[in-house]
Amino acid sequence: TGGELDIVVTSNKEVKVAAIRDAFQEVFGMAVVTGEAAQSNIAPQPVGYAAGLKGAQERIDSLRRTGVIHEKQPAVSVESFIEELLPDKWFDIGCLIIEDPVHGIRLEAFTQATPVPLQYVQQAKSLTPQDYNLRWSGLLVTVGEVIEKNLLNVSRTDWHAVFTGMSRRQMIYSTAKALAGMYKQHLPPRTV
Repeated sequence: TGGELDIVVTSNKEVKVAAIRDAFQEVFGMAVVTGEAAQSNIAPQPVGYAAGLKGAQERIDSLRRTGVIHEKQPAVSVESFIEELLPDKWFDIGCLIIEDPVHGIRLEAFTQATPVPLQYVQQAKSLTPQDYNLRWSGLLVTVGEVIEKNLLNVSRTDWHAVFTGMSRRQMIYSTAKALAGMYKQHLPPRTV
């Protein structure tokens, strides 16, 4: 059609790729959305907004650096992190970035904050050695891993639904839809 959007997601996890594909197809009509596994080079459990942003950006950079995606390829990246938003009240938040070098567009958006019971954060902290070399960016053990060990039939990748009734895929989808909408507004008008 020529009006197709071609986006790479910096993950091959279906929960992320499918959510982003659905969101971009809803906003743009036609969109080809594929996933490529990417490294973030930060702690498995990022702590704080800066670590979440850095992890998401590094996934894009690593795919460009290794030539997996073209330097002009628009890419969407997702990185979940935890943040203490209130004293002893921790939340899991997803950072989504879209980067489109051709149009000079880079936008960020965040998923809703999912409460994480304090005991799971404390366990993840206690399982991370003090001298862990990536400690500046977060923890060695994810809260998802801790939750999976503590609760029967709960997966480390989608514990959100158990705590909130809303799946991680739904959260990523709604944020990706907002990101796609902002991206569409930033793109130059289509010429017919």
